[in-house]
Amino acid sequence: MESNNTGGFRRKENLSARRCWSDSVLLVFLVVTAFPAHASNHYTDHQLDALATRVGRIYWIVAVKDQTPAFLSSPTANAAAFHPQANESFEITELVGREDKRPYYKVKFDSGKEAFIQPEIFLEELNLSIASVDPQAIEKKKAAAAAEEEKKRIEWIQAQPWSRTVKEAAIKRQVIGGMNGAEVKKILGNPIRVTKVKAQLNVAEEHWLYADGSTAVFLNGLFNRIEPKRNTEPQPRTEEK
Repeated sequence: MESNNTGGFRRKENLSARRCWSDSVLLVFLVVTAFPAHASNHYTDHQLDALATRVGRIYWIVAVKDQTPAFLSSPTANAAAFHPQANESFEITELVGREDKRPYYKVKFDSGKEAFIQPEIFLEELNLSIASVDPQAIEKKKAAAAAEEEKKRIEWIQAQPWSRTVKEAAIKRQVIGGMNGAEVKKILGNPIRVTKVKAQLNVAEEHWLYADGSTAVFLNGLFNRIEPKRNTEPQPRTEEK
């Protein structure tokens, strides 16, 4: 049985796929039909209607070989051009120039800056330096999830019957001796590996290895100490005189 979250995620994937497909279909249509119109620097009404379907959509800038597409300050071929920052998004707000059939997309960036781009340039850059899906969507989702986990971690620490000093240390990911495994996991997170050490003198010992290379040592189920990452790099040999 699939959860509602899984179904929602798949619906988003399908929506993105449909958008990419429709963009591709429109690109093929314009490439096939626009050459006669482009030769006279004009578009047909049918082509203009097709171009207008993008109004209201949001796109993202992608750097290709450290270069982003050029946008114009006004809807004229000799207008001043500029290159927006990579990962900046913009919305197509209007298709201007329909009256004389010399269209430009009017866009608005996240910064509030407005600009223009010719439809043929837009089509050339689409899926290259202009993306219809946020290229940082996965990273943003991971960052949001990490921020939410950190918020819950701090809220849990503040709710414990500990002194202010212990709480401040725990928020800084500093564990106090005598804490149990559940408390350590709340403070430091889950280890990547747990190793049980052969008991000596009836003392059960566990080593919790973390991603930064440090190891939390437990004795009889209670936290004892943190051992920093071991330096495994070979030491330079010294010559004897």
